Amino acid sequence: MINNQMHRQVFLLATAQALFQTASVLVVTVGGLAGGAITARPELATLPVAAMLLGTACATFPASMWMARVGRRTGFITGAALGVAGGVLAALGIWLGSLLLLSFGTLLVGAYQAFAQFYRFAASEVSDEAFKSRAISIVLGGGVVAALAGPMLGQIGGPILQPEYAGSFLLLSLVSLIAACLLMGLRVPAVQAVAENTGRGRPLAQIVFQPTYFVALFGAVTGYGIMILAMTATPIAMTHHDHDLASTATVIQLHVLGMFLPSFVTGSLIARFGVLRIMLAGLALLAGHVLMSLSGTGFSSFAGALVLLGIGWNFLYIGGTALLTGTYTAAEKGRAQATNDMTIFVVGLACSFGSGVLLQYVGWQALNMLLLPWMAIAALALLWLGYRQRRVMEPADAG
Repeated sequence: MINNQMHRQVFLLATAQALFQTASVLVVTVGGLAGGAITARPELATLPVAAMLLGTACATFPASMWMARVGRRTGFITGAALGVAGGVLAALGIWLGSLLLLSFGTLLVGAYQAFAQFYRFAASEVSDEAFKSRAISIVLGGGVVAALAGPMLGQIGGPILQPEYAGSFLLLSLVSLIAACLLMGLRVPAVQAVAENTGRGRPLAQIVFQPTYFVALFGAVTGYGIMILAMTATPIAMTHHDHDLASTATVIQLHVLGMFLPSFVTGSLIARFGVLRIMLAGLALLAGHVLMSLSGTGFSSFAGALVLLGIGWNFLYIGGTALLTGTYTAAEKGRAQATNDMTIFVVGLACSFGSGVLLQYVGWQALNMLLLPWMAIAALALLWLGYRQRRVMEPADAG
């Protein structure tokens, strides 16, 4: 696989992806638990996870602009350096008992995530046309490694230092440092931004309020928002129901595997059955997550619910991305994609912070019940778009 320069660069990016997502999953695994150990207000326990998403939302545009100026390699190393600093500050926040400092540390990890979101684009830039789609899949496949490594490192790091979980965040710093060293070997050709500069395209509002763009965005936001809300609440909910850190880490591992393993076949399923059907299947899987969460609070109920949550996210997120790509021109690509990603992360931020409040005041099962109306609206939007597309196609078929 790594017998030439192109394959080596893709393999390097896939490894960097695995390291970055290991750091991200580690925060999700222990961030809420560490926050709950510091604060006397349980509704604020998920603030460190929310801060990570805030960091991603705030840094996405600056990261893109910085890399346009200095190149992919320097930009990616900058992001990994932010991960190193974030892990150290988060560990210091735990040691000092400061939720604010812990959250500032995870905010920097979120900024690392903002840079790392561009790994998949870099994979397409180092690949030829025939290898491009496979290169993107290989890079995203790094999430499978993170599914195992992130919760494991969170679990290993929890008790090795006092206060608890400080060691977890120092391990996050080590993982980020390894990524920074690895990325020094990256060689990405300078991208010719001709398409972006030859025309301004339509106004942003006109792009966003196309029915297809709007439904694609709403579908991706639904999958991401629901996934973040439930996933962030899970470690705390499991602790409330007397599950230990090892059980929690296993559930998060299964969840992240559910998120990324289907990526290798989701594209083929979309090609065979159509993107709207796959997105509707994603909503059905999310509804299955809710039903599984209502079956009890034992390990199997949490594990089954989180696996369904991960696969449902995968279908909606990838489906929404695929649907979105047909709604803009080359000149509009940057604004259209950035608006999509920013909206998704802002909603994810709100859901992450809201999960702690909802968990505190309504409980795990009621929290999941509240997701059903959101899913119903998303399903109606997809069905409406499908009906609209058929109506548009009918006159063309008749002609």
